[in-house]
Amino acid sequence: MNSGTGKILILSGLLLFFIGLLIYFFHDKLSWIGNLPGDLKIERPGFKLYTPFTTMILFSILISLIIRIWSWINK
Repeated sequence: MNSGTGKILILSGLLLFFIGLLIYFFHDKLSWIGNLPGDLKIERPGFKLYTPFTTMILFSILISLIIRIWSWINK
């Protein structure tokens, strides 16, 4: 391991901390996450299946944009 790995771990921890704060304080405003059109929900007696396809695609696009902007700024 090197110092770059340590920096990535620290930044990841801080990011998770701030995401946790957002969810803690604004959970009532974020109820749309996981309930978008295209999120699959199947509930039967003794069986539940929940696959948030649209939410995963939305987060994937958002994370990709953040990474591209971050790499563009740090060039």
